Amino acid sequence: MAFLLGNRAEMVDSAVKIRFLLVFLFGFWASMAEAQVDSLFIQAGTASFYGKKFHGKKTASGEIFHLDSLTAAHKRLPLGTVIRVINQKNGLAVVVRINDRLPSYSKRQIDLSRAAATRLEMIQDGLAKVRIEAVDLDQLDKLVEYYADEEHPGLRIRPYYQGISILKRELNLNLVHYTPECIEIFPTDFQLVKN
Repeated sequence: MAFLLGNRAEMVDSAVKIRFLLVFLFGFWASMAEAQVDSLFIQAGTASFYGKKFHGKKTASGEIFHLDSLTAAHKRLPLGTVIRVINQKNGLAVVVRINDRLPSYSKRQIDLSRAAATRLEMIQDGLAKVRIEAVDLDQLDKLVEYYADEEHPGLRIRPYYQGISILKRELNLNLVHYTPECIEIFPTDFQLVKN
């Protein structure tokens, strides 16, 4: 009976070790993912949406504005930039392309098309606190390059450097005896005995 209990204790011990290892690995991966998401952050602030009177009008990019397109106006981001806008109240997100400019005196950070505002469920409120992010690291790199020589007040644009994993190398503690004729490798418990 003791043999069976001992075996069970070993099984429980190894199961605990496996769970600990899995929790550690998932925690590590989650922190890496969170670091990358945080690095995509550009700006936080207030969003509004275009009124119907702008439908069919020309935007700063020269395009014709449509209420049902997933586009937005921003003060400083380059025209054509694709960004993710996240409603901080409900966590809903939408990907939009910047094709217009907000006036410099506007207190809002971004003005969304009606379709984008609908996806964020902000039509009823009219305004929403949002988080603006690059959609991926390639888009972030384009923004870093664009703003390399320009001021970008209010925007958090910086390069993202991905960590490099380096494998651990084992140190060989074997003693090496070198003579011009040959090299001899001795085990670590080697003792030299003189005659």
